[in-house]
Amino acid sequence: MPEFTTLAVSVDEQVATVALNRPDKANSMSEAMWPELQACFEWLDAEPTVRVVILAGNGKHFCAGLDLTMFSGLGGNSSDPARQAETLRRNVLRMQDNLSAIEKCRKPVLAAIHNTCIGGGVDLVCCCDMRYASADAWFAIREIDIGMTADVGTLQRLPKLIPDGITRELAYTGRTMEATEAREVGFINRVYEDRETLLREVTAIARDIAGKSPLAVRGSKEMLVYSRDHSVQDGLNHIATWNAGMMSQADLLAGIQAQAEKQQAHYED
Repeated sequence: MPEFTTLAVSVDEQVATVALNRPDKANSMSEAMWPELQACFEWLDAEPTVRVVILAGNGKHFCAGLDLTMFSGLGGNSSDPARQAETLRRNVLRMQDNLSAIEKCRKPVLAAIHNTCIGGGVDLVCCCDMRYASADAWFAIREIDIGMTADVGTLQRLPKLIPDGITRELAYTGRTMEATEAREVGFINRVYEDRETLLREVTAIARDIAGKSPLAVRGSKEMLVYSRDHSVQDGLNHIATWNAGMMSQADLLAGIQAQAEKQQAHYED
């Protein structure tokens, strides 16, 4: 397992837990955290013993967004405005790729969110497959309050997750969305009483998913992400081609037999 300075990673019973690990800084996303997130999720994608991932935060907060100390270096050192602009653009594209690694990870990623989730934290959880929250969780697109447009994924992914008008209101006003409202609009799957209950229940969901055919789960994620960005006909064609080549007869047999015998099926990683 790789070692990270801003993340705490553990694996138990085929479920990996990735915790943002800057509790003294409210898990704000430092310069080191961005590439570490990408490296971590690329490792999880390739690691056969991991079937599901939980993304959480250590300490009192889930994520307070971008560490503002990063702003000074994003434009580079050139005195030429055009070169500064090109450097800034390249850095933003790199940060987008850092977070997109979560979405590209073949394993389902379940976000377990408590307390603060603002700015870059919202970008982060929008990349996840499902989001769960404790009752004290709250969300805000706070970039607007510091005079910038959110630029690493929220404005592209959030309208696919909640009503467009709600996304626009959050983006234009920077207001707080509490956990109950997030659940009502469909951003959060479920709300739990506290962080301890949240982590326990999300782990149970993750282990349930880990008991399914890994190849079928990975195929389901591939289809859902692909279909979000393509027409229905394109999606139908993609799944037909996928199953023609990657439907496992061994997994089908194991699943059917387990159903008939009312037992847990066992699948190859």
